[in-house]
Amino acid sequence: MHIAEGYLPPVQAAAWFAASAPFVVHGSRALVRQVRQDPESKLLLGAAGAFTFALSALKIPSVTGSSSHPTGTGLGTVLFRPPVMSVLGGLVLLFQAVLLAHGGLSTLGANVFSMAVVGPWVAYGVYLLTRRLGGGLDVAVFLAAALGGLATYCVTSMQLAWAFPDPTSGFLGALAKFAGIFAVTQIPLAISEGLLSVLVVRLLTRVSGDDLRRLGVLRKPQEVPA
Repeated sequence: MHIAEGYLPPVQAAAWFAASAPFVVHGSRALVRQVRQDPESKLLLGAAGAFTFALSALKIPSVTGSSSHPTGTGLGTVLFRPPVMSVLGGLVLLFQAVLLAHGGLSTLGANVFSMAVVGPWVAYGVYLLTRRLGGGLDVAVFLAAALGGLATYCVTSMQLAWAFPDPTSGFLGALAKFAGIFAVTQIPLAISEGLLSVLVVRLLTRVSGDDLRRLGVLRKPQEVPA
């Protein structure tokens, strides 16, 4: 769902930078605080960033000027919460734009807003709600990763519809077209990402259980932090 370089009008591209910036600044402070308070979490932070980079680099051509792919942000969101994920996701998008020509620098703000801001916040809200309703960790992780990815694609569809409204039906008509085209590839990808995230959390539970307990992931539903 990376929007390609130069595909958005300059004013809109600047607006998305402005919308993303506060989240990234706040996330940077949260990341520094996380590392200071828990230096042992550096390895998991790196793993969360690498997971996001690997999954979101699996580009499948979709709407002209964009692409479909898993986001990989659900896992990092469950482990470290949305503010930290906004920074990790932003760095991933920056490196992909520079090294892989996946996305672009002019559209970085828009891509950060959809994949590193909205996606993680939706994922974390779903995760907390599922756990508080008594859902198990596997179910919560699956729903968080899957619905966070779907939220990202919905925002990207909205961004493209704003940039290219339908001549007849305007923004809403364009939104329906972009979302409908994305859905063909994005829904199966979201389900696959959810399942993969569950497998990774299960692996981490076996090999890094102490780290997950320290991060508050391995807790009873009623103990999940707000």
